[in-house]
Amino acid sequence: MPKSPTKPTLLHKVNDHVAVRMTIIFGSIWCVYAFLVFSLIPLAAPAWQNTLLYISNCIQLVALPALMVGNAVLSRGTDQRAAEDHAALMEILNDVRSEVSELKMVTNDLARKTNAATSQRPSEVVSFSNEAVINVTENEAHEAVAPAKG
Repeated sequence: MPKSPTKPTLLHKVNDHVAVRMTIIFGSIWCVYAFLVFSLIPLAAPAWQNTLLYISNCIQLVALPALMVGNAVLSRGTDQRAAEDHAALMEILNDVRSEVSELKMVTNDLARKTNAATSQRPSEVVSFSNEAVINVTENEAHEAVAPAKG
């Protein structure tokens, strides 16, 4: 069951900041170099091996939960951005669907008008911009009567 969103307290903000900082630090190459040097200390000082082993175990016990919490905090932001992106994409999808629906209506109306225009008998009088009027049947009659030159 998802938790209800509550306003984070100062303690939560500090804990989240520390966890993220630890995740960033433990995830850096400099931390790898430091642990490499730390792991080579027993070669130089074998008497310190038990103390270094204890320190190493303590670091592991602290680092593992810190990394898990840091990753959880970082993923919260990612999850929130993903939810916002999803909402925006759903809004865009609904807009596209309505536009496609309008285009289908316009296309169907245009097809209906085209079919109606092609099924009508051709007009005998054609007008262009209310300026030139041509009587189609007269032109056809003149063409049929006119002798062929040649």
